[in-house]
Amino acid sequence: MTTASPDFPDTIYAIQHLAFEDLGVMEDIFYQLGFRVRYFEAGVDDLSKAFQHKGLTIILGGPIGVYETDDYPFLQQEIDLLKVRLEENLPTLGICLGAQLIAHALGAKVYAGHQKEIGWSKLSISNTPNNLLAPLSDTPVLHWHGDTFNLPEQAELLASSDIYPNQAFSVGKNILALQFHLEVAAESMEKWLIGHTCELRKAEINIPALRADNEKYAMLLETGATEILRNYMKQVMRK
Repeated sequence: MTTASPDFPDTIYAIQHLAFEDLGVMEDIFYQLGFRVRYFEAGVDDLSKAFQHKGLTIILGGPIGVYETDDYPFLQQEIDLLKVRLEENLPTLGICLGAQLIAHALGAKVYAGHQKEIGWSKLSISNTPNNLLAPLSDTPVLHWHGDTFNLPEQAELLASSDIYPNQAFSVGKNILALQFHLEVAAESMEKWLIGHTCELRKAEINIPALRADNEKYAMLLETGATEILRNYMKQVMRK
C-alpha cells in the first residue's frame, strides 16, 4: 500500500501510443502500492485530463517519431500539453517514445539514431547520488528503439548503453525519462514480436533468440522495476 502523502491522487494515468505497449508489470506494482490505473489512447482520446493530472502521468512507447507531427498531428498537441506539465513540475514518467517526448519538450533534439537498438543488454548506471536506477546495475534491460535524443540542459543523466549514451535522465525529483523498457512482462512479449514483426525483419533481429532472452531476463527486470517504482513513488509523494 502507499505509505506517503494521503492527498496524493490514487490513480495513475497512462498514455498509450500502441495497444499492446501497456504498463506491463508496472501495472501490478502500482496495484500493490494501492493505486488504480486509467489508460488514455493517444490519437483517439482527449489527452488534456491526463496531462493536467496532479498525480503521476506515464507516457508510454510507440513506433512513431517525435518529429512526425505532419503525419500525426495529435503529437503536437501532446507536446504542447507536456511542455506545460513539465513547467509545472508535475510527476511525469516517460518510457521510450515517452522519454523522447519529454526530452523534446525540454528543448533537446530527438532524431533517428545510427542503428536500431533492439534486445536485452545491461546499462551503464551513472555514478550520481541516489540514482533511482541503481537496482539495475547488473540487470539486463529490454531496448527497443531507433530514435535517440540529446540530454536536456537541465537534466541529470542516469544511465547509458554501449550504443547510445542517453538512456535515462531525471529532472529534479518528479520527472523521469527511460529510453529502455522497464515495464516489459515475460508473458506478453509475444504480442510485441507479432506487432513489431516488420521492424524486426527489417532490422534482421533473431526473433527466437529475442524470445529466449526475454524468458531469461524478464523476471530479473521485474525485481528491479519493483524497487525503482517504489522509490520513485516515495520521492514524488513527499511534500
